[in-house]
Amino acid sequence: MTKTFARWSAVVVALLVVSQSLVADAAEPVRVGILGIDNYQSLAFAQLWHKPPEDNPDLGGLKVVAAWRGGSPDIEETLTDIERWEPHLVKQGVAMTDSIDEVLNECDAVIIMTIDGRAHRKLAEQALKARKPTYIGRPLAASLEDVIAIFDLAKKYDTPVFSCSQHRYSPGFVEMRDHPEVGRVTGCDVYGGCPLVEHHPDFFWHAVHSIETLYTIMGPGVETVTRAKTDGTELVTAVWKDGRIGTYRGIRNGAIKYSALVFGEKGIAPAGIYGYSAPVNGVVPKTRYKGYENVATEIAKFFKTGTLPIEPQETTELFGFMEAAHESHRRGGVPVRIEDVIKAAR
Repeated sequence: MTKTFARWSAVVVALLVVSQSLVADAAEPVRVGILGIDNYQSLAFAQLWHKPPEDNPDLGGLKVVAAWRGGSPDIEETLTDIERWEPHLVKQGVAMTDSIDEVLNECDAVIIMTIDGRAHRKLAEQALKARKPTYIGRPLAASLEDVIAIFDLAKKYDTPVFSCSQHRYSPGFVEMRDHPEVGRVTGCDVYGGCPLVEHHPDFFWHAVHSIETLYTIMGPGVETVTRAKTDGTELVTAVWKDGRIGTYRGIRNGAIKYSALVFGEKGIAPAGIYGYSAPVNGVVPKTRYKGYENVATEIAKFFKTGTLPIEPQETTELFGFMEAAHESHRRGGVPVRIEDVIKAAR
């Protein structure tokens, strides 16, 4: 009897030890590595993950452990901002390194944060080949060909990757998909800043924020895109496969604001401005500013679960939308099918 009891006691103790070990392992944070720190979001995300708001537990469970500086000689702001954000990241406990491999060896997941989309394909290949789930900040890439190649790499290495603008999860835009004054969305006019640069295609550099807003509110399924361009303004008209129409007004001259006017079965209502909730009956709910918090939350959930918040097909279509707009301009403003530009890019 005594021997039997002793054996069972030993088994119980062993099970408790294993159980405690599993709990400890489950409590270990996801270690995140940064490739390129010239984007302020690299610091903003680290701060949010390391000290999440009490009412947002989904932000917890991540720790940024290492970062590669990056930088592009022909984009001066990247070099300036590396020096600007590095000391703040070090205060967050992030180890700085000049080696991408060292970052990959230290982390479980990767965020590619450099603002230079031309560098993203090569960086993504290194991260995905190392089997590190990856988030890529805007723009996903500097060409539609690179966008397609990145998603092909994710398939090749069986490792998930996603990308989006932070505008995708801004509350004032997300809330318009089920707004009580709008109902089912039948159309949308989005507007925002549209500066042009030499090193990226016209819409990939900054207009991607507003195009992402259009997709957030309207969803995917665009068939044709038509672009009108002047020195101070862009106007892109998109026709969805179900007959709905959405537009993007890119502003270079005059006042700049990021928002939208949304048309629906019940009514017409303005979206919120970036970072804040949408107004209801003309009143904006009193909530804290959520410029980066919501997208940081989606990234955190992605790294902890492996579940993609946005399907690759939608992101590919979104970049196809912008490339179709470029092609429309090259052809004198005629409608261009997204399907055709994606096929050409492949």
